[in-house]
Amino acid sequence: MRVAREVLAAHVERVDAQAVWPEESLRAVADAGLLGLHVPKALGGREEGMLGLVVVSEELARECPSTALCYGMHCVATAVLAAKATRDHQARYLEPIAAGRHFTSLALSEAGTGIHFYWPQTHLTLDGDDYVVNGTKQFVTSGGFADSYVVTTSNAAPGSGEAGEFSALVIDAGTPGATWRGDWLGFGMRGNASKTLQLENVRVPKRQLLGKEGDEVWYVFEVVAPYFLMAMSGIYLGIAAAAADSAIADVQGRTHSHTGQSIAAEPVVQHRVAELWIQVQEARELVQAAARRADFGDPLALPALLASKVAASTAAVNVANEAMTLGGGRAYRDNGRAARLLRDARAGHVMSPTTDILKQWLGRSLLGVPLL
Repeated sequence: MRVAREVLAAHVERVDAQAVWPEESLRAVADAGLLGLHVPKALGGREEGMLGLVVVSEELARECPSTALCYGMHCVATAVLAAKATRDHQARYLEPIAAGRHFTSLALSEAGTGIHFYWPQTHLTLDGDDYVVNGTKQFVTSGGFADSYVVTTSNAAPGSGEAGEFSALVIDAGTPGATWRGDWLGFGMRGNASKTLQLENVRVPKRQLLGKEGDEVWYVFEVVAPYFLMAMSGIYLGIAAAAADSAIADVQGRTHSHTGQSIAAEPVVQHRVAELWIQVQEARELVQAAARRADFGDPLALPALLASKVAASTAAVNVANEAMTLGGGRAYRDNGRAARLLRDARAGHVMSPTTDILKQWLGRSLLGVPLL
């Protein structure tokens, strides 16, 4: 993908070193017409499914995982907006997204609920023609930079002891009472601006509700979860592929000074490089197969979707770690591409739903046990 090779690659080192949101890279992605990946063609979008998301995410992540993560969360939020969009939503969000003029994100995670992202404590109450929203969202990708945020809420007040119904709504940037806390100085994915969103008596017009009150569980498991899993799978697949490329290039470019023999001629190195290639290909086959099944509505898609993020994250960590080993002391001294990819890869296992919870859900789905 040209935009990834020419633009993202040029900015990735600065994005990582300075932990800055990749504005130039995302502008290039917008100019390439990719923001509307999941917007219907009738509204100017590309109307792509999950396979398209996987392919684009992988290509972007091969050059800049932080940019790919911001883009992936934009795509998930766009899919939520498009799922039950009103004419007002189409005009104010989907059409500008398709035109490359609007960038959105997802505000899902909260402190205290951990991996149970589907159980928000942020709550809303109806007051006349507005909803009043209170709560705190954390790890909001592109926090403070996106034009809008899809926010998950509960209709029950926190501490009430009631589960309540869950709802989803979109909050525009700059809405009074919605403020940002802290900076993102992460170990990896350092450019994604994953900040905390404080919502204090935020008044949101009723038209901002997505679907109906209580629809949020449907959104989370029918839209958010599959699109999120495919976006993240594509991203970590891209990291794995980039790490393998880095290892191969490093090995090919080194020779023993005392013999003049290329390191690539060493059988043990050849064996280890072969293993890297196999891990990347296995993960790619699984991820793309899961995306195709989901796009065609295959009822057996769920296990593959759950397994995809596990496989891609595992491949990313394993291959990036091996790339560091094959790079030898120089890889550690330079703190270069392989080291950055390893730091970015580590987020895969801890980003909710975590690898452990996905394996649990996968086992439950295979055994016919309810996921929750």
